Amino acid sequence: MPPEINSGASPWALPAFRWFFTGRVVSLLGTSMVSVALAFAVLQEGRPDDLGLVLAAESVPLVVFLLFGGVIADRFPRRVVLLCANLGAGVAQGAVAVLFLTDSYHLPAIMALEFVNGASAALTLPAMMGIVPEIVAKSQAQRANSLLGSSRNAVTVAGPAVAGLLVAGVGGGWAIAIDAATYFVAAFCLTRVRLPKTLRKTGSGTWADLREGWREFRSRSWVWTVVASFGIINCVSVAVWSVLGPRIAERTIGSQGWGLVLSVHAAGLLVMSIVMYRLVVRRLLALGLVSISFAAVPLFVLGFEPSILWLSVGAFIGGLGMEVFAIAWATSIQQHIPENVLSRVTSYDALGSFVAIPIGQLLVGPAVSAAGEKSVAIIGGALFFVAALVPLAWPSVRGLSTMSNEPAPAG
Repeated sequence: MPPEINSGASPWALPAFRWFFTGRVVSLLGTSMVSVALAFAVLQEGRPDDLGLVLAAESVPLVVFLLFGGVIADRFPRRVVLLCANLGAGVAQGAVAVLFLTDSYHLPAIMALEFVNGASAALTLPAMMGIVPEIVAKSQAQRANSLLGSSRNAVTVAGPAVAGLLVAGVGGGWAIAIDAATYFVAAFCLTRVRLPKTLRKTGSGTWADLREGWREFRSRSWVWTVVASFGIINCVSVAVWSVLGPRIAERTIGSQGWGLVLSVHAAGLLVMSIVMYRLVVRRLLALGLVSISFAAVPLFVLGFEPSILWLSVGAFIGGLGMEVFAIAWATSIQQHIPENVLSRVTSYDALGSFVAIPIGQLLVGPAVSAAGEKSVAIIGGALFFVAALVPLAWPSVRGLSTMSNEPAPAG
């Protein structure tokens, strides 16, 4: 355990956590802004079909290199991996900003730069999960994840709005330039994170490391059952909420009403991330699964000609449940997976999540044509609810205990 870690103290008392937290918040702010800025910048300068190509250029390397990102994060110091990933993303986004600011729009160049950005994200995700237990004691992982979740949710609410103002005022290029700058600020913050040197395994090849990560992943039924369940949940959620939701909202509550609903959902996430800082539960993963089953509520509401009031209520409830699970899952992974394979197990988990997303996007159209919007929303809600609770049939899931956030008794 690093000398500065005190299992009874708040994570905020640790200088390393404060620097890591600051860098993460700054980086997330830029990321939340660029999704809006890049979309409008491409639509203004290029053809309508260009945006899909640009987004695909970023998402493909994220999926392709994710497992290798787990290997790298387990083999090399995670702080250094994150530092390099932020620098790479900063350079790539900076170059994209220059193209827009100099009126030099060139689709292949932008796609190539976004490919680099996606590859950087593939390094970031596994390393991000693995570095938290290196900074704080495992018993403080829930509080650390709650603080990080609170900042993420707050930024999610504020970032797109700030981006919209920037795009309207000075153009998308400057908003992308700000995003690039946030990566460099995050990299600087990581240079201030002081961690003890960790002896990493050397000598084995990449494929051997991947096989070892897979063995660790599938040897824990509480891990693979939840990941398999969330393959279904993510597929359904993307199909019904992200794709079908705006279609239903367009003819019922309108785009402004849908925007309000999304804001209320984000508020639910934010509120629960604050509550989870103090909540002490012995069976945290089981609570997380029960809680996220309530995220099926807004899907059901979509199937019954929703009003702004009831859909907002459902979205708020869903946000509360989703955040309980997000913190419970991250904490469980960080507390119960060995540090030397943590990033690889995380990469297999993330891959299961990302692969399901395009499946849902592709299936929702034919499903609506066959059964209608209402039926798809209601059936999707039922699938979501059942899939969230199925892992509780495994004793390893129900019985997984959580290390207490409270300090150990003296003596």
